[in-house]
Amino acid sequence: MVKEGTSRPRRVARHRRVRRKVVGTAKRPRLAVFRSLRHIYAQVIDDSRGVTLAASSSLEQEVVKQRDGLPKSGVSSLVGSLIASRALAQGINTVVYDRGGHKYHGRAKALADAARKGGLVF
Repeated sequence: MVKEGTSRPRRVARHRRVRRKVVGTAKRPRLAVFRSLRHIYAQVIDDSRGVTLAASSSLEQEVVKQRDGLPKSGVSSLVGSLIASRALAQGINTVVYDRGGHKYHGRAKALADAARKGGLVF
């Protein structure tokens, strides 16, 4: 079997399929993860109101100061702990995890594990 095209359309299709079921509410918002080749971004979103409640990324100064010499999965852990602390400061302790159509390994797993360690419940 020959794969046609790139992996992006397949990832987007997986993400759309997952998003049919994964919905963030006011009680349990969605922790959405987007990863590019260099950076990773996380948002806690209330889909019922269409509002981002907390956000974090590898471009923020708090993370940039600590990421020298770390692999990308290590940077993802920093972003995960930062998003957890920001969500807890907003009074959010339970979320539903949206991995954005990516496999649950590598950077997506590192971010989720760090968020759990930071106090978020999935």
